[in-house]
Formats: sequence, structure tokens, C-alpha cells
Amino acid sequence: MLGRSLSSCCLLVLGAVLPGTATALDEQRPIPAPAAGDDLRGLSVVRVEETFHSGTAELSGTLYLPVVSARVPAVVAFHSASSPNREQPLYDHLRQMLPPLGIAVFVYDRRGSGKSSGRPNQGNYEALADDGIAAQQMLAQDTRIDPKRLGFWGLSQGGWLSLLAASRSPATAFAIAISAPMTTPDVQMNFAVANILRIKGYPQGDIDTAIAAREAADDFVRGRLDRVTAQKRLDAAATRPWFDLIYLHRSLDDPAYAGWAQAIRNDPLAALRSVKCPILIVYGASDPWVPVKASLDALNANASQNHNIVLAVVAGADHDMNLSTPLNTQIDPSALSAAAPDSAEYFGVIASWLTARGLVRLRHAP
Repeated sequence: MLGRSLSSCCLLVLGAVLPGTATALDEQRPIPAPAAGDDLRGLSVVRVEETFHSGTAELSGTLYLPVVSARVPAVVAFHSASSPNREQPLYDHLRQMLPPLGIAVFVYDRRGSGKSSGRPNQGNYEALADDGIAAQQMLAQDTRIDPKRLGFWGLSQGGWLSLLAASRSPATAFAIAISAPMTTPDVQMNFAVANILRIKGYPQGDIDTAIAAREAADDFVRGRLDRVTAQKRLDAAATRPWFDLIYLHRSLDDPAYAGWAQAIRNDPLAALRSVKCPILIVYGASDPWVPVKASLDALNANASQNHNIVLAVVAGADHDMNLSTPLNTQIDPSALSAAAPDSAEYFGVIASWLTARGLVRLRHAP
């Protein structure tokens, strides 16, 4: 078992535990019955290649559109840090699950990846969120899409971006954040590094030394610690056999620290407090990358700021909502881009919440 995990599935609205069935995710709105004439069988889905602009970047993506008689809702997918391209396995479940439910899905190549131009900008969350908003605005002009039912989905970093984009775009009808820590990035990474070393079999003393080195680098980029002291602690860690596992560069002069200095200031709770639309946040109980308990505690401490949030914790699921990936593979950075959800419970939570919001309604074109 990982350092912090939850042993059973729970579904809740902030401040109130709900019955243990996925269809009870929203106790204030009854789940709509299918409209007369709706037909769930044999739904056709078309694939449409789209390009759009965000600032000076031209981004390229694919729209998976159900063929129905009325305008349909749509989801714009935000990327996890390790999965920047639209065809990666992480996004397969969206294009396989949502269009048959009558919901379009748009997945694009992140700026600087695949067929999208622009400079890669991992640390600038505002710029990445605005890319998704530009996709949202493009879809709002499509006569097959309902502009009043456009939302975001994202996993990990993409979950942060889903909430940030929703806070920046009043046109957002809903937002779904998967495995998105409600802590700052440094807290999340220190949690992850401790788990990585623990899974690799290193003793607590080594874990403490590693975290001290990370905290020194973080304090330096925040202006809390002088360069000489921070570099000395970094140098001490750099001689250890586990150094390449803890996501640090050997010199504080490395340009990567400039991007981290920007990223580390991200506060997901600040964005969350500005979101007005319904929000679904889902965690895997056995996620080695995200401090789930700390995230739930933070969300509940801020419950008075937003009553329109539903939380779900999926028993046994890891960071990618997968139940079957070995621990050593879960923490292997080279394996992250090949990961994809396989938890039926996760799929059920998503479908039930969308149904409860009145988004799963099908009417075929004649």
C-alpha cells in the first residue's frame, strides 16, 4: 500500500455523503429520462479534423462527433503532462465512451507537439488553459455543437487546467478534473518522490534527504533561500544513487528551474473558488503521484466557497484510473504516456454524473 491511500470508494458532494450508487451523484436534480424517440442503438460517430488559433500558435485536433438530430454537448480534453498528443492511449476512453452517449469529444495536440505549432510551455498554466478555451470558442461556432453545453475534461496537470480554464471562461457549462491535486505542485511532487523512493526500497533516511534537497530547490526559486545554501544541499543529494529518481537538475542555473519557478506558484484552490459551473473531481485511492487525503481535506476546508462540486474516490485505482498496473510501472516516467484508464467504476462515475447533469440525451438524425 502506498504512503497515503483510501481503502474504499466514496461519492460525495462537499459537505454531504451521498448514497453509494453512481446515479445518486446529484441529489438536487433528478436524472432525466430519455426523450421520446431517443434511440441508443447504432449511433454513428464522425471524425472531423480541426485547426484553431490560440495567440500566435496554430493548434490541430480531432473532433469525435455523434450523428444526432439536435446540437450536442462537447468536451474539450486537456493533456496530462506526459501525454501531449491526441492519439495517445489516455484519450481513447473519451472517444470510445462519450460520443455513443451523445457527447462530442475534442482532443488536440498540445502546443509544440504533434501537428500543433507554438512553443511548449509546461510551466505557464494560464497559456495552456487559454489554448483549451480557444478550442471551446472554436467549437461554439460549429452548428452541430450546443454552445451552452461546452465543458472541459483533464487528468493530472490537465485536471488543473480544466478547472483553471473553467474559471477563465464564463461560457463553460461543466468541468471534470481527474487525479488533480489540490495542493501546490511542490507539495504534490514531494509526495510523489517519497512514494517513488519507498516503492524502490530506499529507507526513510534517504527519503528525508531527497525531500530536503527538493525543498531547498523550491525555496530557492521562491526567493526564500540563498543560492549557495540551496546548491550545497543539491550537491549532497546529487551524489546519491537515487538522485535521478527525484526530478531535480544538478545545477540551480539549469533553465528548467525557471519554468518550475513559474509552475510552483499555481494554486488550484484559487482557480476552483472562481468556477461557477458544476464540477466533478475524481481521485484514485491508490494514486502514488497525488496526495489524495490532503486534496480532499483542502476541498472540504473550502467547501463554503463552492457548493457545486461532486467528489469521487475510486477504490484501487491509480493515477490514470487503472486497476492493473504494477507499482513499479506506475512510477516509471517512460511508461506514463502508455497508461490509460481501465476502471469500470471510473467510467460509471463519469457517465452517471454527465447523465445527472442532463447531458446524456440522444436523438438520431432521420
